[in-house]
Amino acid sequence: MIRFPPLCRIGRLSSLPLCAPDSSRFSVPGISNIHHHAFASEQLRLVHPAHAIPMLPEKASASNGTVAVAVEGSGSQKRIQCGNSPSSSSTSPSAESLLKQQQQPDKMAKETNLSGKVSGSAAADEQHEPILLNHHPDDQQDEDKAQIVFFLSETTAVSAGSHRPDAPNEDSPALEERETWAKKAEFLLAVIGFAVDLGNVWRFPYICYKNGGGAFLIPYVVMMVFGGLPLFYMELALGQFHRSGCLTLWKRICPALKGVGYAICIIDFYMGMYYNTIIGWAVYYFVASFTSELPWTSCDHPWNTNSCALVGPVDNGTFVRSPAQEYFERNVLENYRSDGMDDLGPIKWSLALCVFAVFVLVYFSLWKGVRSTGKAVWITAVAPYIVLIILLFRGASLPGAGDGIRYFLTPQWSKLAETKVWTDAASQVFFSLGPGFGTLLALSSYNKFHNNCFYDALLTSSINLATSLLAGFVIFAVLGYMAEIRNVSIDQLGLEGPGLVFVVYPEAIATMAGSTFWSMIFFFLLITLGLDSTFGGLEAMITGLCDEYPVLLGRRRELFVGILLVFIYLCALPTTTYGGMYLVDLLNVYGPGIAILFLVFVEAMGVSWCYGTQRFSDDIESMLGFQPGPFWKITWAYVSPIFILLIFICTLIDPVPLDTQDYTYPAWSIKVGWVLTAIPLSCIPIYMIYKLIITKGTFVQRLVKMFTPEDTSDPRNLSQMTLTARDAVAPSTVSHHSTSYGTQV
Repeated sequence: MIRFPPLCRIGRLSSLPLCAPDSSRFSVPGISNIHHHAFASEQLRLVHPAHAIPMLPEKASASNGTVAVAVEGSGSQKRIQCGNSPSSSSTSPSAESLLKQQQQPDKMAKETNLSGKVSGSAAADEQHEPILLNHHPDDQQDEDKAQIVFFLSETTAVSAGSHRPDAPNEDSPALEERETWAKKAEFLLAVIGFAVDLGNVWRFPYICYKNGGGAFLIPYVVMMVFGGLPLFYMELALGQFHRSGCLTLWKRICPALKGVGYAICIIDFYMGMYYNTIIGWAVYYFVASFTSELPWTSCDHPWNTNSCALVGPVDNGTFVRSPAQEYFERNVLENYRSDGMDDLGPIKWSLALCVFAVFVLVYFSLWKGVRSTGKAVWITAVAPYIVLIILLFRGASLPGAGDGIRYFLTPQWSKLAETKVWTDAASQVFFSLGPGFGTLLALSSYNKFHNNCFYDALLTSSINLATSLLAGFVIFAVLGYMAEIRNVSIDQLGLEGPGLVFVVYPEAIATMAGSTFWSMIFFFLLITLGLDSTFGGLEAMITGLCDEYPVLLGRRRELFVGILLVFIYLCALPTTTYGGMYLVDLLNVYGPGIAILFLVFVEAMGVSWCYGTQRFSDDIESMLGFQPGPFWKITWAYVSPIFILLIFICTLIDPVPLDTQDYTYPAWSIKVGWVLTAIPLSCIPIYMIYKLIITKGTFVQRLVKMFTPEDTSDPRNLSQMTLTARDAVAPSTVSHHSTSYGTQV
């Protein structure tokens, strides 16, 4: 028998009663009206909102009431009827007699009834899951076929009673529930860990200094509020509501844009190829720190050249090479043994082993899904803050630290009039928060349905900004110290990119007392920052593919993750060659750097203009209990897409330069880079053409179907069992071990 709460409503029209008090029946003028106002699939939802209308008559007690629901009629005359039947002590008619009374032979109505026992007072105390009553019209079949879908919130088990051979069993994917985070803190740490990455350490401080110091915070905050934060909130809400990854999501939003999901998977693959190699460099340094003297403190090693010197500028104004620079270039990378992109050289196996160790750590953090990732982030997301605070106190105690921090924060108000400052702020906000990589969709899809994702978006984006500022203090305190001991200005030290964290900062550490300890914790910081981000990027691809292919991949997640990571590692081996750094830079610029901007623009347009901002706001209301304000609707529909489009155009006009003072990339490698950019972007039109071909109907009908959500069922539970009227041959009872739901048709 069905046990369900004495509250209900139709769709999102909370003012429309299903069953009013003292009423044994109700009717709806036409399901087409519900189709127009609520769901494209003509879905009626029995939900449990806070302000719903009582379902049971006032005289019915919660301990003995029985509820019946019937669907009958055809076309615009369809109506839905509901009745209540207490036990024999009640005078209300039974569910069966109610259904018989409402049958009309001239309409030849087919009925599907839902009857159930509302047991005990516990019904009011338990958190019940919704029961869906769907009608799915089919042009090729009987329009009056009714379908009842029961969503079970936890592991289901078929009770010992009569069981239909064709009924779904507990091993069916349809009955398997979606995992959720064990604790809310694990989700927050995972999102924070993804957003706070190596770029917060080696890029934000330099961008802030270059664009006006403290004055840069004004365009940064403006761009975050009007551009980055709305996109961040949008992806968290999308993933949480639809409970699916970057591929399956689009059939609920706009089927024609499913190519965006495949493009995201390709970009995450690019990220896995080179980002893990950078973490491998940090592992190499971390292992090398376990010595009595750091190997980049002197020029007495085999890899050093005659240009090596401990002091910066020489008399003629040119620069010599520091021990730290030669250690990175001639020992860690050994790029002098390569001719650049034309000849990368052989694999450096010690570096390949470090990258392999990174992939092993990634595997054992991802193989069990959120169960394993949730445990890993307690270390990888928390440890960086402990290390940053320790390094801040150490750096602040060094001579010249105050000059470095003043250099970092001193506002240059004239910079605010430069367009470049605002575009740099927009780019930094976007790549720091990370919408578009599919990670936020994947991580939030494992949330509980009513989790407050609005609060999560505000909290994590604020922590991301605070972390960037904290990293700026840590870096510039040490840069001020280095400038003083070298007797040079801070801007001559090399402030951006890998050179900052693998050359300048290690050189400063080598001059400190207890240098081996400071080196170990600094490179441990880089490793944990990098691991969190690679967890997120790969989880986006894994979740998307497992949701899209649940039987082939979802059931075999551990094996699939292992095979995927082995394949990515093999593809990443060229980045561990002697010329691997040139390939890393190429992948960084032309892999995700340009394509991801256009993908997020398409995603924002798809949600705001194809799915609809109001429909999306209604989805959020069903989760959080309140509608997003006008600010969010306007930014989703207009401001954020324009924000992303402008960054994309500026990037195309003025791409990040690859050439350096020491190396000029050959023309063919730049062409290869543009091909890498085009591959994920081509997924969008290719899938649109494919979808147009396989969709039935006229050309106009195909276009309409392509841009209309295919699956509009309530996504709050992906585990579902479907019973149709034709299946109701014999009773089939399914029990639930915690909420005791059951069905009888």
